[in-house]
This record gives sequence, C-alpha cells and structure tokens, in this order.
Amino acid sequence: MPITKSAKKALRQSLKKKKYNLRRKEAMRAVVKKIKKLKEEGKKEEAQKFIPAAYKAIDKATKKGVIKKNTAARKKSRLSKSLKV
Repeated sequence: MPITKSAKKALRQSLKKKKYNLRRKEAMRAVVKKIKKLKEEGKKEEAQKFIPAAYKAIDKATKKGVIKKNTAARKKSRLSKSLKV
C-alpha cells in the first residue's frame, strides 16, 4: 500500500484510468464479437451495419492509448477482410 500522499494519489488515478480503459476495451470487444456472431449465422448484411460502430470503438480505444495504432489498424483490416470473403 502507498505511504506518501503522492503515491496515494497516483494509486487513485491509476485505478480510475484502469476502469475507463477496461470500459473502452470491453466496448470494442463486444462490437467485434457481435459482428463475428452475425457473420457465423450467415447475416453478412446485418454484420456490415455494425462495421462503423466497431471502427468507432477501435478508434476511441486507440485515441485514448488503450491499444496501439498498428493494433487498431490490424483489427480493422481483419474485420473488414473477414466480411468481404
């Protein structure tokens, strides 16, 4: 446990950031999962409608530093490629 005042504050801040980062990551994963599920069910048209939402979630996660730029690009590329084939 932190002892100094600054260490206590740093702990509070890191816990707060962790909560927000997890929320962004889970939102991103949920949309991607939804698209994959629709694709497996054969509903490609419906899955295509969720692409903008997935891109938005991925971009937000990247902007806030939850995932790296290249990771985001890879995720978006693989997602669109999976729906085109």
